Amino acid sequence: MIPQVGFELQGRYQLLERIALGGMGEVWRATDLNSGRIVAAKILRPELTGDEIFLSRLRAEAANSRGLRHPNLAVVLDFGERKGSGWIIMELVQGRPLSEILEEKGTMAPAEILPILAQVARALQVVHDSGVVHRDVKPSNILINREGLAKLTDFGISTGPHQRPMTATGMVMGTAQYLAPEQAMGNAAQPSGDLYALGIIAYEALVGRRPFTGSTQVDIAFAHVNEPVPQMPKSVPPEVRQVVMELLAKKPADRPSSARELARRLDRIVIHLPEEHWDPEDNLAWASTGRAAQGPGAASTAGGGGAAGMGRASSPTSSSATNAATDEESAAPASSKPSRAAERPRASASAAQWAATIVETAPERWPERRSKIHSARRGAYGSRARALPVSHRARDARRPRRSSGRGRLGLPLLSSLSAPALLMLAGAVLILIAAVVALMSTLASAQPGTTDAAPQSPTTTGSLSEAGSELIAQASGLPAPVPVTSVKEAP
Repeated sequence: MIPQVGFELQGRYQLLERIALGGMGEVWRATDLNSGRIVAAKILRPELTGDEIFLSRLRAEAANSRGLRHPNLAVVLDFGERKGSGWIIMELVQGRPLSEILEEKGTMAPAEILPILAQVARALQVVHDSGVVHRDVKPSNILINREGLAKLTDFGISTGPHQRPMTATGMVMGTAQYLAPEQAMGNAAQPSGDLYALGIIAYEALVGRRPFTGSTQVDIAFAHVNEPVPQMPKSVPPEVRQVVMELLAKKPADRPSSARELARRLDRIVIHLPEEHWDPEDNLAWASTGRAAQGPGAASTAGGGGAAGMGRASSPTSSSATNAATDEESAAPASSKPSRAAERPRASASAAQWAATIVETAPERWPERRSKIHSARRGAYGSRARALPVSHRARDARRPRRSSGRGRLGLPLLSSLSAPALLMLAGAVLILIAAVVALMSTLASAQPGTTDAAPQSPTTTGSLSEAGSELIAQASGLPAPVPVTSVKEAP
């Protein structure tokens, strides 16, 4: 299979143009006909078609990089084979290789190269966590886009877990200029070897040349093992020199323990963070960041708000002294103690002036209650709780309780009625009782089942009704009702 413009891979990826040529394959710009996405296609070189060794390397590259996902890794999308050739479809990175940037600039400042190395280190941490060793970390395999994002590519000679060795005994796989000493001696590749390659890249970018050279690839490989690392110029910051020299240590145990640790150290160097662990409860040590430390007396003086500029740590009243305060001290006027607002730091002079104005004009607005309304009492469990204003409690105690003259249901109380009203109420009650008694007697004298009821002589009930009627007539001045002696059932 010979790649050319317009050729389709699997009937899906159409080749547009060749953008790079490597030792094992060609990289083409292609179009995904299903989605319309522009991708990169790495195709085995035509002269290597049918070579099982290179085909196995291409399969290993696809297997080791297919499941890796990280912003600093080029994503592998698809893989295929046809007639002794193979290809890998991956994300197309619009950028330049770091090797071209080094050739153009010669050297790079620490502020330029260290962020790139930190990004590659984070990508290597993901690679190492999956059990893969890249084995070919070098500037030409690091792509930088316009936004400064670094992408690690080319897993062509990477090794993964349970992978068959691709080299015979005594053979070395990798680029000699970036080869770790243990790999040059024929030992198995380790994650620390990738970190050693990052150290070579850092040395080359900062100094302008590689630390080890030779007439042949073998001489360069043995120089990594036998020769000491040349000293870096004094123009390189000391902390940067220390990290680079640790990366270029001959023994893997003397290098950083992981790529994640390396990335964090590089970040601290770039933004000048302190090396020690930061505790939010402790005060910030701004000396390590190059910023001027603000002392306790550096407060805003506008509007008399000098005390407002001091932080809580510089407050004249400590927590132990506050806990030992008595109730009498807590009930003292607020003007004799520093307020909580005075302990808080002010954002600007205008804010301090505004607070000072509020404090100065407070006695004019609350002349009687200001000294008492902010008093506090200590609870049973030691917590401070806001108390009600003393003036409110005293006023509530002196105020007499006023009665509305009505009960729970809104009816007038008997104590609030006059004598004539009481007599009228008593008469109404008697009339109601008489009506109820008459109704009961009528119901009792009725005999169901007969048409006419026999006349009955006045009974005790009737006599009681007449007596009740006379009493009602005397009390209310109304004619007495006629008692009912018989009832006739309706047909």
